[in-house]
Amino acid sequence: MIESRDEIGGTWDLFRYPGIRSDSDMFTMGFSFRPWTEPRAISSGESIRQYVNDAADEFDLRRHIRFGWTVTAADWDSAPGHWNVTLVGHTGGIHAGETLTVTARFLFMCSGYYRYSQGYLPSFPGIDDYEGVLVHPQRWDAAIDYSGKRVVVIGSGATAMTLVPAMAESAAKVTMLQRSPTYVTSMPSIDQGAVNLRRRFGDRWGFHLSRWRKIIEAMVFFNLCRRQPARVRRMLLGGVRAQLGPDYDIATHFTPDYNPWEQRLCLVPDGDLFAAIRSGRVKVVTDQIEHFDAQGVLLKSGERLDADIVVTATGLVLQLFGGAEISVDGVSVDWGSRYMYRGMMFNGVPNFANAIGYTNASWTLKCDLTCEYVTRVLNRMERDGAAWACPDDPSTEIEPEPMLDFSSGYVRRSIDHLPKQGTRTPWKLYQNYLRDLLALRYGRLRDGVLRFGSGALRTEKPGAITGALQDDTSHCRSVADIAGG
Repeated sequence: MIESRDEIGGTWDLFRYPGIRSDSDMFTMGFSFRPWTEPRAISSGESIRQYVNDAADEFDLRRHIRFGWTVTAADWDSAPGHWNVTLVGHTGGIHAGETLTVTARFLFMCSGYYRYSQGYLPSFPGIDDYEGVLVHPQRWDAAIDYSGKRVVVIGSGATAMTLVPAMAESAAKVTMLQRSPTYVTSMPSIDQGAVNLRRRFGDRWGFHLSRWRKIIEAMVFFNLCRRQPARVRRMLLGGVRAQLGPDYDIATHFTPDYNPWEQRLCLVPDGDLFAAIRSGRVKVVTDQIEHFDAQGVLLKSGERLDADIVVTATGLVLQLFGGAEISVDGVSVDWGSRYMYRGMMFNGVPNFANAIGYTNASWTLKCDLTCEYVTRVLNRMERDGAAWACPDDPSTEIEPEPMLDFSSGYVRRSIDHLPKQGTRTPWKLYQNYLRDLLALRYGRLRDGVLRFGSGALRTEKPGAITGALQDDTSHCRSVADIAGG
C-alpha cells in the first residue's frame, strides 16, 4: 500500500479546521468489520482519525504501508502484463526528493476524489489587497487565534456549516457569506436508538442493527426526495423555521433554487448552527462579492463586511487517482471517454480499479462493497490462472451520462474530464446500497462484459482488448499491492 502522507488518516489527518466532524452517521460511515462504539453518531475528526488508526493497528496494517510516497504515474505494459508505477517522495515528507519505480499485477486506487494539495479558491477581485488573515480550511493553520475576532466564512457547504458554529464559540462575530443557500437539517449527535440497541444486543449486534437502520432510512429519504421533492422541501424548510422562528428570512438564506438532493444535504448536529444564529453570534448573508479591500469584503448589494479573518470554505478540486497520470502501453488514458464498470473499473484499462463512494449516503458504504468486489475479481484470477481482467467496451446502445448526477459547483467544474456512466447495468451508477450489495457481493463475475484472460493483452484501439481467454499459463496474486514487484 502506498500512502503519500506520513501518517494514517487521509482526510481526517489532512483537515484540522475548527469543528471538523463527520457529515454522515458513523454507523454507516465506519467500517462494516469494526463496530463504531462511541456514543456520538456524528463524531469529531479527532475521534474518526483515532478510529482509523486503531483499525490499522488491530489488523497490523502499518507494516504493509509505504508512507511518504506519491503515485505520480502508472503505465500498463501488455507484454509482461503488469503496471509500472512511478513513486515520488512526498514534498516535506520523509522521502522528499526521491523517485522509485515499482511493478504491480493489479492497481487499486483508493486516493479519494479531490486534490489534497490545495482546495478551490475563486478569483475574487482585490483579494491580494486584503490585509487580514486569509485561510482555506483545507490548509488550516493551527496558530490562527480567532478569539474575539471578526470572522467571515465564505461558503454554504458542509465545511462552512461546521466551521461557523465552532468559531462562534470564541470569536466576536462570525458571518457566513453565501452566494446561494443550501438545504440544512438538524440531527442529534447522539443516536438514542443506537444507544438502546447496544444496551440490549451488545456492541457488535447493536452496531450492525444501527447500521442497517441508518442505511434504510437514508435510502427511503433519498427516494422520497426524488419522487416527492416538493413534500421534502416543505419538510426541510419547516424544520429550519421551527429552529429560527417565523420572523427569520428563511426564503433568502435557507431556501435553495433546486430540489433536495440535487446537491448534498447539509447536516448540523444538535442544531448547533441554528443555536449560534439565535444567539446573535452568527449572521448569515446571502449576496455576491464585489471585491476585497484591505479591511474586508464589499458586496454587490453595497454592504461591506469588515473582517480580521476570512475563511474561504469555497470547495474542493475534483481529482481522480491522486492526480497520477494513467496510461496503457504508453498511451495516456482519456478518462472523459471512458465508462465506469460497476462504479470501479473502466473499459480498456486492465487490472485497474478505483474506489468511489456514494454521493447520497455515507461515502464508505460503496467503498466497502468495491473492496469486496475487487477481492472477488483477484481471487477468480488466481483460481483460473488469469493474467488480466478488463471490462470490454459498452454497447453502442448505451447512452453516456455524467459520472456524478450532482449540480454542485465542484462537480460541474470537472464533469467533462471525468469518466462517464451508462444508462443500464453494469455501466449505471445506481446510488443504491441494496442493489449494489446484491450485484457486487453475490452477482456473477462473468457477466459477458468483464473479461478474464492470460498471455499478452493488446489494446489495438481505445477500449478494445484481445488475448487468450481462460488459459492456465499465467498466475495473478490475490492482493492488490503495488508496494512489491
